[in-house]
Amino acid sequence: MEIKNRQKALLITAAAAIGLLVGDSLILGPLTDSWKARSDRIKQLQDSVTHGSLLLNQKLWISGRWDQMRTNTLPNDPSLAENALLKAFDGWAKDSGIQIERITPQLKTEDEYTTLECRADASGDIQTLAKFLYDAEKDVSKLALKVESVEISSRDGEGQKLSLGLQVSGLILSPQPQQ
Repeated sequence: MEIKNRQKALLITAAAAIGLLVGDSLILGPLTDSWKARSDRIKQLQDSVTHGSLLLNQKLWISGRWDQMRTNTLPNDPSLAENALLKAFDGWAKDSGIQIERITPQLKTEDEYTTLECRADASGDIQTLAKFLYDAEKDVSKLALKVESVEISSRDGEGQKLSLGLQVSGLILSPQPQQ
């Protein structure tokens, strides 16, 4: 009878092992994977809600900043925009005493906006260049301008006469449809 009992015990143990293996692969594994996927999705949603709450808290600041940017863009008419940018360069040059040699504006159009890129070549000493760059950088946010590049090089052996290459781009927004 011992052999029959031992066979029954082995059979029960083997059946239990197979049942555990099947239960693990068909029930426990998918449940664990589903639990992890739900946890990841919940984490994504929590992050999204947190980000949305932060945006809502900053709504006034963001909309105020956008209104300031929109009102400070260059005029929608390309010739008026070019005129405004040239007046700004002229004002910075007169204020600093720099000698502007050449200004080359160029329009670049995208779907919803246009940029007016302007390259200015000028010369002067270190004080006049510094004053010119200070004035230009100070007025950048007032005119929706971005300083793209600044190049300074010496025109003489002692470095007393310097040349400046300044490239800025100004934003021209397309008119917004009335809502």
